[in-house]
Amino acid sequence: MTEAVALSPTQLTLRRVFGHPSVLIGGSLVLVICLMAIFAPFLGTIDPNLNSTSTRLKPPGYEGVMKIYTDEGRVKVPVTYRLGSDTLGRDVYSRVIYGARISLVVGVSVAAISIFLGMIIGLVAGYFRRLDGFIMRIMDGLMAIPAILLAIAVVSVFNAGLTSVIIAIVVPEVPRVVRLVRSMVLSIREEPYVEAAITAGTRVHLLLIRHILPNTLAPLIVQGTFIVASAIIVEAILSFLGLGIPADEVPTWGNIMGAARENFQLHPHQILYPGVILAVTVLAVNMLGDGLRDTLDPRFAKRV
Repeated sequence: MTEAVALSPTQLTLRRVFGHPSVLIGGSLVLVICLMAIFAPFLGTIDPNLNSTSTRLKPPGYEGVMKIYTDEGRVKVPVTYRLGSDTLGRDVYSRVIYGARISLVVGVSVAAISIFLGMIIGLVAGYFRRLDGFIMRIMDGLMAIPAILLAIAVVSVFNAGLTSVIIAIVVPEVPRVVRLVRSMVLSIREEPYVEAAITAGTRVHLLLIRHILPNTLAPLIVQGTFIVASAIIVEAILSFLGLGIPADEVPTWGNIMGAARENFQLHPHQILYPGVILAVTVLAVNMLGDGLRDTLDPRFAKRV
């Protein structure tokens, strides 16, 4: 008879995570979208910003010749519009493929910055009681403003671009991370092992890094996935309203739909395709987050 092999806690956690249906489905979809963004130059048919009035507003599947003007004169380029063309004759398919890059960059950047800043502020607010009231009143003030309105206000201060969009979305997300970390710190600092470390004279920064911070990582990972999904939606809204990344610079799902709204009744496919891929991406990230929450959060892991 073969002896049973004892699995370490890490192995058990990984088996539980990768065995969860939401993690498998959501993670697979996210991986496909990431690969689509990475290999966009190979998957796209033509330059997403290449335009021609001779091929504007063509239906999906159209095959023809794009007339463009260069320094050498007019050049004819054969094209196949798999998903049609927009009002400037740009390939919707290529723009949707390249649009995944900006959405993922914004989502991951906002999540990383928000978690980093929120973790530091939350640790300080939860451990140092004298600073708690002052910090949390500022966070409450920021949370009282709807996230999209706060993002619009921040974007209006800066010039439209990738950096300003990221800053605009980070500002309303940080308070939510701060409240999460603070609540965990208030609970963890009452644990016997933390009190023992304090009694032993452990320095504050070592206490926070070694004993408190590791216990906040799992919920922060879960929160990070939800921030990614939220950031992708907010970026799309800002770009749709013309407050995000300009459509003539870099294609995003939001500015693709924004540029097509005037022709929606006659050419609904211009909004349909980027809208569907946006919805699938957000759904996949949320499914991944739900699965990670069910497996990593102790309150939910017992039910799995």
